[in-house]
Amino acid sequence: MGTTAEKPIVRSTTLSAAEREQLIIRYAPWVKFIALRMAAKLPAHIQAEDLIGAGIIGLIDALDKFNPAREVQFKTYAQIRIQGSMKDELRALDWASRSVRQKAKRLEQAYAALEQDLGRPPSAEEVASSMGIPMAAFEEMLDDVKGTSLVSLEEIGQTVAAEEKSSLLDVLLSRQDQDPLEALNLQDLKKALVRAIEELPEKERLVLSLYYFDELTMKEVGKVLNLTESRISQLHTQAVLRLRGKLNAYLAG
Repeated sequence: MGTTAEKPIVRSTTLSAAEREQLIIRYAPWVKFIALRMAAKLPAHIQAEDLIGAGIIGLIDALDKFNPAREVQFKTYAQIRIQGSMKDELRALDWASRSVRQKAKRLEQAYAALEQDLGRPPSAEEVASSMGIPMAAFEEMLDDVKGTSLVSLEEIGQTVAAEEKSSLLDVLLSRQDQDPLEALNLQDLKKALVRAIEELPEKERLVLSLYYFDELTMKEVGKVLNLTESRISQLHTQAVLRLRGKLNAYLAG
């Protein structure tokens, strides 16, 4: 979805009801785009309309809380709020079964343990072998948990001082209004996350960059890397499992 230059936005408390409504209408198609993009990687019973409704709530929240004094564009800030609201809706729906969560945790632990043993990111074949399962079963597990990675990457960090979950974008954005302790905690977490991303295998790093920062769909990423959409989905899931394991270890340490 193309980006255009943003007009300055002031705090919504200074906006009239009509101006506020105009901004919601202006950004509504973008909210729909984010919802459809997310819904495409979720089970069929998850309705995009539910995500769109939650996203509009996130947009309104962004209008309420945006501070133009921060050196962050409104659209960047709003995306965090919109996606966060959609993910809250997914949690409320409790769409991921307990067995799926257990599979995701098992994979995450296998990746983390093997990387610690080898001193490098393990291949999919090595992880499957360490788990004692054939590659076909391993790939089936990745497919089963792929939807959870869309939520978990947004939860991959946690700002200690605020006790508030941070998205990947939250961690990588500079914020100007933090107290010194919170800023220090966030800077340490940012460094740990950047280091973890840099240590990913090249293709997985490229997938994350194209999907999250260039905002391509899985299909579009596949065309760029000359891989199938299914393979891109696998690489994305593997990258998230690796990052989540590393960041959880960092936070626990």
